Order: sequence, then C-alpha cells, then structure tokens
Amino acid sequence: GLLVQSLEYNQPADNYTVCQGDNAILSCSIDEEVTRVAWLNRSNILYAGNDKWSIDPRVQLLTNSPAEFSIVIASVDVWDEGLYTCSFQTQAKPHTAQVYLIVHVPARITNISSAVTVNEGSDVSLLCMATGKPEPTVTWRQLRDGFTSEGEYLEITEINRQQAGEYECVTANGVSLADSKRVLITVNYPPTIKDVKDAYPPMGKPALLRCEAMAVPPAEFEWFKDDKHRLFGGLEGLRIRNERTRSMLLIDNVTARHYGNYSCLASNNLGVSNASLRLIRTRCWFCLGIPWGHKVLGAESFQSFPLPPPPAWRRQSWKLAATWRFEFSTLILLRPGTRGTRGLTRPSELASSPALDGGRLIAER
Repeated sequence: GLLVQSLEYNQPADNYTVCQGDNAILSCSIDEEVTRVAWLNRSNILYAGNDKWSIDPRVQLLTNSPAEFSIVIASVDVWDEGLYTCSFQTQAKPHTAQVYLIVHVPARITNISSAVTVNEGSDVSLLCMATGKPEPTVTWRQLRDGFTSEGEYLEITEINRQQAGEYECVTANGVSLADSKRVLITVNYPPTIKDVKDAYPPMGKPALLRCEAMAVPPAEFEWFKDDKHRLFGGLEGLRIRNERTRSMLLIDNVTARHYGNYSCLASNNLGVSNASLRLIRTRCWFCLGIPWGHKVLGAESFQSFPLPPPPAWRRQSWKLAATWRFEFSTLILLRPGTRGTRGLTRPSELASSPALDGGRLIAER
C-alpha cells in the first residue's frame, strides 16, 4: 500500500497506480495525537474511525491505531480511480493528505473480423478493436511471412494467393501480457496445372499418368482420350485415383489401344485448365535401369524395369554391368538385331562402335 504522510491541505496529491483486479491499500501515517480520522473518496466518507460508511463490500478497514489509519479496496476496477483523502483532527487543527488512485487496465481485444473468403484480385479489410489503459497499440501480422501493419485496420488491395493464410492481431499496453487473436483469409483462384510428363511403358506393363493442379477451392479432375473420349475408372483396364491436388490415371496392363494422346482437365467454379499427355510405346529392346525423371536426349524417355541380360551379354557379368552403370555418366540402349555386343560401351567408343548397329545414346544421368 501507499503510506500517505500528514500533509498540509494545499499540498498536491500523490499518485498511486494499481492494475485492474488487484487490491489497493491506502495507509495514512499519523505522527500526532488525533481526535478524529476518516478516509474519503471525493466527498463520500468511506470510513470514519472504526465506523464504515461505504456500502461497497470491497472496502474494508485494515488498521486504526494511533500511528496509522489504513483501508483496503479489493479487486480494484476503473470506477475506483480518483482522488482519496485522509482527514484527521488534532488538538491544534485539522489536517488532510491526498492520494490519486490510478487504475491500469490490461489490453484486450474486444472486436475482430471473422474469417474471410474472397476471390483473387479482391480488396480485403480487417478490423481489430482493443481497449485498455493506458491506450494500447494494435498490430496486424501475417503469420506466413511476418509482414506487419500498425493500427486497427488492415487493408489489402487486390489480394493474391500468396497473401492467403492466418493473420494475427496483437494488442499491448505494458500492463500485462499482450492479447492476440487470429483471422483466416482464404483466397479462391482458378486451377493451374503444373508440369506434366509423358509416359513410355512397354506392352504388358503398368503405366501411370499424373496430373497435378493448384486451385482453391480444390479442382475436380476429368480425363479424356484423344480429346473426345472421357475416361472412367473401372473401364478399359483403367483406374482413376483423385486426391486433393492431383489425379492419377493408372493402367495395370498396357495394350496397344492404350497408347495415344490423353488430356487432363481440372476445373472449379472460377475456371478451367487442361494439359495434354502422351502414352508412348517404348521403342527399345532392352532398357537398362533408366529411372523416372532422368534427362533424355531426343524425344524419348524410358521407364526403368528389371530384366535379365540379353544373350549377347552373357559373357559380361551382371555385377560388372551394374558397376559400369554407376561408374560412367551415361547409359545406352541396344536395338533388336544387335550382333557381337561385348558388353556396355564406354561413352568415348559410342561413335565408332559397330556393335551398336546404329543404336544411339538415349539417356544420361
């Protein structure tokens, strides 16, 4: 509490600051013999000696002794702020001492915008209102990239998809911990299909065509063959697996009728996007461990699938062939009709090697 020494009447009041919800103890230290003593709030008597005049149950007498007269106000609130006076009468004359009670209130958010869903290119305005004493600051922050903006209003002009996400309003005034709340902004935009790749499965093997599209709301996918024939899972040996951002067309056993041009169509209520893919028959007789996604020289790439070495390679151990595969940066394919092959050919020998019979380097690691 604050000890208020006996002061002359015209002395300025001391300030006593407490936080909302705390207890305020007002103590009047007396160094003379008094006949009467009282605590007043403005002109209202709270206690006169041992007699309580206030009807507020939060106001209680703590000490009434020849040296001190103290009261306590429990759970202080903003309406308790103001001037308090300790008045006492000595044999010589009356005395007063005053204290000004200041109540600080922690910053609190009282109103904030609800979640927002807009189309890309729209303007967005968010509001965050806060109260507190002293006056609190209000700051908006985008959680994704840390962008901040001061003030109750956050204005975003022509919002784009990268600006979607959670925004946090933080208010503080140094009285207590900061208060914060979040608002989610959802930005709708039409589908955009990411890069797609052709597939090169051999006959009788499985195949996969993948189509991935970014969109909000999520896109719905459709598959077409030769740009006109819509495909459905469960027919013609096809399976279609749709996920949130991608669709996969799976063929368990590729036949001649499966080769050709395919189209993937992704759509939502804001637009449509499509892409073309090809299922191309592999033209090589033997493909030696060429994985998905490796760079291709020319117009063809090949799927990796294990096969035993052809008869022409039986003098070459498979272990050695595998070692060469990782030792050198190139792989080769042999066409049907190759004769006299002595094993994998070093890159420097490709141009002059008659064993390849016109075969060509088709992939590099």
